[in-house]
Amino acid sequence: MSEPAPIERPSDLVRGPGPNEMRDPFVRQELTRATVWVGIVGAVALAVILAAPLLMIFGGVVVAAMLDGGVRLLGRILPIGRGWRLLIVVLLTLLFVVGTFTLLGVQVTQQIAQLRDTVEAQYSRATAWLTQLGVMPSGSDVGGLVRQAAGQLGRVTSWVGTAVGALTTLVFIVVLGVFFAMEPRLYERGLQWMVPTDRRPEFAVTTERMGRTLRRLLAGRLIGMAAEGVLTWLALMIGGVPMALVLGIIAGIMAFIPNIGAFITGTLMIAVGFSAGVHTGVWALATWAVVQSFDGYVVVPIVARRTVDLPPALTLSMQILLSALFGVLGLMFADPLTAMLKVALERSAEQQTRDQPTRRSNSAR
Repeated sequence: MSEPAPIERPSDLVRGPGPNEMRDPFVRQELTRATVWVGIVGAVALAVILAAPLLMIFGGVVVAAMLDGGVRLLGRILPIGRGWRLLIVVLLTLLFVVGTFTLLGVQVTQQIAQLRDTVEAQYSRATAWLTQLGVMPSGSDVGGLVRQAAGQLGRVTSWVGTAVGALTTLVFIVVLGVFFAMEPRLYERGLQWMVPTDRRPEFAVTTERMGRTLRRLLAGRLIGMAAEGVLTWLALMIGGVPMALVLGIIAGIMAFIPNIGAFITGTLMIAVGFSAGVHTGVWALATWAVVQSFDGYVVVPIVARRTVDLPPALTLSMQILLSALFGVLGLMFADPLTAMLKVALERSAEQQTRDQPTRRSNSAR
């Protein structure tokens, strides 16, 4: 029986693994790097595309933090289940909103219409005066600039400008907030499930600090909103400034947005005040200065002792950035988002400081 012929092997055969063989460590390393970069680019693109829904979800988290703060505060008085306390907080909030609009709805509606006409008239007078001085272009040029700027806002935030879109956004945010507040531990465990096992304890501590900081920050904002709104209304009513009630409501709402909100409130108050006369305008200007000083030097420092300390320049920069990117929602939630990022960065710095001795000891060995 004849032996099989030996297999011929070419002498110039290429040695080493090919690029499609995952056994090569270099190929695996480069493929891992490419996958990471592709994932980062995809995540950024997805975040830009889904910017509005993500901000709505974050708004639900903010509403849930406010409701959770009320539930925890009520728990110090009523030793009942969390579900019942949440129901009481929601009902009290609805009762306050419905009662306010029922008692003051007609008056507020009339004053809002009057405020719109007054602001438009004052704006026309101011632009005409600046045009005569040569500081500002003519009305047609201004209209063209305004239309051009409005056309550049983009499709991400264009739907927010309509009343239906704004109402729908508000309803979704509130509903999400109620669901998050009903079972916060359920969603927290879901987030922990998406984190690697060895990082879950650190993630749990970070999220707990974020929640505590967010509750304190929002509690301080609510106190500041109430104080600023009531003080503005009373001072303007005493000085005889028209539309004092609606200006007080606007001042209270805009107090949720520090820095920029105060500027918008002051502009409206001064415009309405000078529409009724020089003395009334001076009173409105003085009222705005006194209320802002009281809020900045009395209310905010007291509340800041129990909340997160955010530098004003950082807050204003984040407001400008997020409002330019995401419109009204970005402006509203810039402050809470900045506070949460600050907590995450501080926690990361603490962990790095804690791990440094371990790394030094391992390197010494």
